[in-house]
Amino acid sequence: MHSKSRITPEHSQIAARLRYHAGVMASRPQTEPARVTPRLYLVTPPVGDAAAFTRALELVLAAADIAAVLLRLAPGGESELVGRIKKLAPAVQRTGTALVLDGHVDLVGRSGADGAHLTGIHAFQGAVERLKPDRIAGAGGMTTRHDAMLAAEADADYVLFGEPDLNGERPSLEAIEERVAWWAEVFQPPCVAFAARLEDIGALAQAGADFVAVGDCIWSDPRGPAVAIADAAGRLAPAEMVR
Repeated sequence: MHSKSRITPEHSQIAARLRYHAGVMASRPQTEPARVTPRLYLVTPPVGDAAAFTRALELVLAAADIAAVLLRLAPGGESELVGRIKKLAPAVQRTGTALVLDGHVDLVGRSGADGAHLTGIHAFQGAVERLKPDRIAGAGGMTTRHDAMLAAEADADYVLFGEPDLNGERPSLEAIEERVAWWAEVFQPPCVAFAARLEDIGALAQAGADFVAVGDCIWSDPRGPAVAIADAAGRLAPAEMVR
């Protein structure tokens, strides 16, 4: 189990690559008297036309500090999907941001992505050895505490709480806050909290999230996604907040 006392070389590699203050998505240090400000984790809509989406993504990445982009892909053949990823990857990675695929573990190495996010403990356990230690292995769909603990035991680089399921349903904000606070208190791997609304960001940061994920609330904002992501960044908790 990843308790607060465990820091692995693999997490140090993630730290160097993703720059979580001194390194993104790195394990928390053994002693941490004060929390640092969480960072944003951007979830894309399903991308079918990579060329058309690249410009919008570049504007968003320029408007705020974003630790990682979770790339969701519209259906397509493998070669087509690899082509989309390769078109988008430079826009993401040249800013120092990590590009994480939503699933598609087999495409990570072929496309130059930094890792993959797996939904559900069984999917994660079945894929983690193909990603570690050189790639990021993220775990979502952790519906129970036990599943989240199993993901930590399997060396997840982060766990994600609160994302919508296939039916668009998610736990209450209060339930997500409780899960994040529990994780932040006990476990070493960082956690990502999903904010369905901009108004949720402050509460999730206050609960102890290391990263706050934002998706549709950014892309559907009538002000435009660049303005929305800047707004999201402004809602993160201050660095001097004590855990």
